[in-house]
Amino acid sequence: MSELRKRAEDQQKIYQRWAPVYDRVYRGILRDGHRKLAALAAAAGTDILEIGTGTGLTLAHYPSRCRVTGIDISEHMIARAREKVRRENLQHVQALEVMDAHALRFADQSFDVVCLPFVITLIPEPERALDECARVLRPGGEIILASKLGDGAGLQGAIEAAVAPLVRHIGWSSAFRIHRILAWAERRGDFSATDILPVFPNGFFKIVRLKQRGLSA
Repeated sequence: MSELRKRAEDQQKIYQRWAPVYDRVYRGILRDGHRKLAALAAAAGTDILEIGTGTGLTLAHYPSRCRVTGIDISEHMIARAREKVRRENLQHVQALEVMDAHALRFADQSFDVVCLPFVITLIPEPERALDECARVLRPGGEIILASKLGDGAGLQGAIEAAVAPLVRHIGWSSAFRIHRILAWAERRGDFSATDILPVFPNGFFKIVRLKQRGLSA
């Protein structure tokens, strides 16, 4: 079994355990990030792909004029999200599918915006997933990420690295560095980071906006 497949299966097991209680645990602490991410996405375009939809905590924050497609690697999480869409009559949600972020089943240039709410640090090969985000993004579109993104500096960086093996068991990562995202954009050459925004609590989480350059006339 490949390392990528093993990590994906491990994540499936984690999310299966967490799906029934995920909303109660994370709704409050992630609300500020979800709201801001959805608002930024709606300002950037109408056709939105959300990667790592989970139980659908972000979905209600998108304006009704948007057309949102959500994916997640966990069928248990997507089942919860579908229940939420039906219960809350979220008509702007076009589809919710089980899908691997490393291999998106969408045509090139399908979306105005790709959002990754609190998931990039958990994807086994984040750069590969970001390449897929870029592929399905229309020229001039945005990739918007919200997550725990540290810089590895000082005491906080040392603590993040030390606890990384522990928090992985609950589906989180504390050791992912923001420079990985910025380095990806720099290597590609067709994206630039337009904003790095702190969100609750006290900037512990951050939102990163990556703007794709449009095609020249």
